Amino acid sequence: MKSFELSLFADYFQFYIQDEPASGDPSAAWTEEATDRLLATAPGTVGIGTVRNMDVPVAVELLEREPDDDFANLDHVVEASLDVASGRIVIAGCTDYLPDAMRIETAPGTYRVRASYGALDTLSEDGLEGNDHYRLQLWPAPSIAVRIVKQRPTPAN
Repeated sequence: MKSFELSLFADYFQFYIQDEPASGDPSAAWTEEATDRLLATAPGTVGIGTVRNMDVPVAVELLEREPDDDFANLDHVVEASLDVASGRIVIAGCTDYLPDAMRIETAPGTYRVRASYGALDTLSEDGLEGNDHYRLQLWPAPSIAVRIVKQRPTPAN
């Protein structure tokens, strides 16, 4: 297993994990449904929604197989597929300068991305501070449609 701890600027309440040469435009993928599930997809790209428009902690784990369920202390869990033809995954905020973004070498192929979200209800009144955290787990797996594994409570408006 490879693991990484990052702090990403979640400008526009999002960050991305993608195949290095991906050219899909994820901005159009943020439909109302995608925004509600905190995850959008475009060719070669998975967009991860956040509850803060600030630097957020992100843990990334590259695994050999599907991990055990450990959802008890998590608020929300969503899975999607990511095709990594190049063997290089890029993780970046949506307004980051892509050439400077983190890269992870891996075998080319299709990966499952499990995005897990924790402490989403810990935001300060102004939405700038919080203990929210995000974990991405990736492992080789056949392609799937986006699926919500654990649904967060609907935010109060």
